[in-house]
Amino acid sequence: MEVIKERMKQKEKVIEAVRRWVKGMQFTVTAVIIGSYARGDFNVWSDVDVLLISDYFLGNPIERLKHIDPPPGVEVIPLRIDEFRRLREKGDPIAVEADTIGIIVRDDLRIFSYR
Repeated sequence: MEVIKERMKQKEKVIEAVRRWVKGMQFTVTAVIIGSYARGDFNVWSDVDVLLISDYFLGNPIERLKHIDPPPGVEVIPLRIDEFRRLREKGDPIAVEADTIGIIVRDDLRIFSYR
């Protein structure tokens, strides 16, 4: 039981750190933690996958990453809202995961208002 409690503490600590980072963004954004931290099967080597959705982003995903300074251990997937909607319509695994088990840390765009 102690191991489970410790893992839950670690998960909450990571979620709060991502929440603080995203809160400081000075643009409209929806941010969702996906991947192993959302599923709960993370380990000491896991990074934190964060889907950032915003119309603030211009250019291709590589260009978009130049304008984002994530904390260490955070991997960002920057998408525009139209791109996310297309992924959702296609049933893409990233969108499905965001919709089903993603941990919403900010939702300015009200993409996940149905939850």
